[in-house]
Order: sequence, then C-alpha cells, then structure tokens
Amino acid sequence: MTLTATTPFQIPAEPPHAMLCNREWLLDCHCAAPVLELLKGQGWDVISDLYANVHCSSPDRRVYVGFLPETKEAARGELWHIQVKDADGEVAWDQTFGSSVPAQAVAGFLAALIAFPNRSCACV
Repeated sequence: MTLTATTPFQIPAEPPHAMLCNREWLLDCHCAAPVLELLKGQGWDVISDLYANVHCSSPDRRVYVGFLPETKEAARGELWHIQVKDADGEVAWDQTFGSSVPAQAVAGFLAALIAFPNRSCACV
C-alpha cells in the first residue's frame, strides 16, 4: 500500500498569533491549587494529612487523586497519583505525573475525565 499526499505540506511563514501568546504558565506552577480548586468545585472530598499530602476522592469514590509531595514516590519523581476503579472496586488503571509537570496540565487531564463521565466510545 502506498500513501500519497493530496496537497503538499507547507510550513507557514509565520505562526498564527495565538501560537505566540504567553505560555509560561506551562512551565511555572507546581503547587496543588489548580487541581484542588477544580476538584472541590466538582464536589470531591479533599483531605490534607499531617505530612502535607492531599488526598481527593470523587463523589462516587471510584477516582482517587493524590498530591503526595512527602512520600517515597515523590522522592522518585512521582508527585501526582490518579487511580480509577471499576464497578467492583478493583483498580482499572492509574496514572502518575512527576514534579516537573505543571499543576495546570494535571488539572486539564482531570477536567477531560470529568467532562466525559459516561461511556462515549461505541467500541466498548
């Protein structure tokens, strides 16, 4: 099978203005505030422990988000832990984000999950 382009690829002479706007926010915030504000606004339980770790649970208790700066995992670079359980309470999947990932990126990931609470893929 051979793939051919129908139109030649052209690099724009100058990127659109939107691509040039200030994106330093993608590099700077490593606090938990953007994520915690998002989850609190969605009715999640948010609890801090004595060690400055923060544990969040979705209203149905099937999603856990942990901001865990004072754990051995954080020492290895795993600051954020997200865990999703199936209907039987078994872990279906999990995701970690390191300390170099801005909180806004973690909040965006979670906002995408929250935006689609029901199964929307016809293949499942």
